[in-house]
Amino acid sequence: MSLPRADKKLGQHFLRDAKIIETITSDHQDGDHAILEVGPGPAILTPFLAKRGRPFAVIEMDARFEELLRPITDNIHIGDALDVNMDEFLQEKFPGQEVLLVSNLPYNVSVPLLTKFIATPAITRMTLMFQKEVADKVFSEGKNSMGSLQALTCAYFEVKPLCKVPPGAFMPPPKVDSSVISLKRRAEPLVAFDLMKAYEKFLRLFFSQKRKQLGSVLKSSYEISAVESALVPIGHDRTIRAEALKLSDVIHLFNFLESKK
Repeated sequence: MSLPRADKKLGQHFLRDAKIIETITSDHQDGDHAILEVGPGPAILTPFLAKRGRPFAVIEMDARFEELLRPITDNIHIGDALDVNMDEFLQEKFPGQEVLLVSNLPYNVSVPLLTKFIATPAITRMTLMFQKEVADKVFSEGKNSMGSLQALTCAYFEVKPLCKVPPGAFMPPPKVDSSVISLKRRAEPLVAFDLMKAYEKFLRLFFSQKRKQLGSVLKSSYEISAVESALVPIGHDRTIRAEALKLSDVIHLFNFLESKK
């Protein structure tokens, strides 16, 4: 059958570059993970992932693609991944197994999906494609590049860029560049997993005005004396800006201020 037309409302762009397809589907070859593909669309990556011979399932929002996916796997969930209780879903599909999640994330929901995946302990590895602008917020080594999304992701995952993807690699081509990122869950998280919700809330405040002096940003929620005390061990004062701090500094400040509540 011919491919259904890409749905702009769902942010669909179908990958067609063979080299990039190989790069994505060859990531995380070590280990015996089950594999979950989110948003397989017209089964571009799907046959290569299924060939690994690991337990395999897909979540696809667009029911038009079920006919294309069915010859590859019967393990298909039609629905929005954001609405799926991921812990229960993975326990049902892959009981007791670690999971590699692969997805060409829809640009309009990539951040809430990433946050959902981070909060799912069974997902221990991921290969994810983002709009380049979002990918740079997930991981960047540039000066003053630290932000809430990077501080959250890197507290729980080791992250590395895998490849850049130009618009011409898709049909239809998007108006922006994309990037693929490889993630591996840390054996020991840098922030306790049961504190993740509190850490997310802290990061939203911390980076809400990341070019403003940190003392001014945090004084609405914390005693300024506690903020100043927290900054001393990392060699800064209240005039430092959030974007200038390293991940270890951000985590230190969270742990210190959380302990003073």
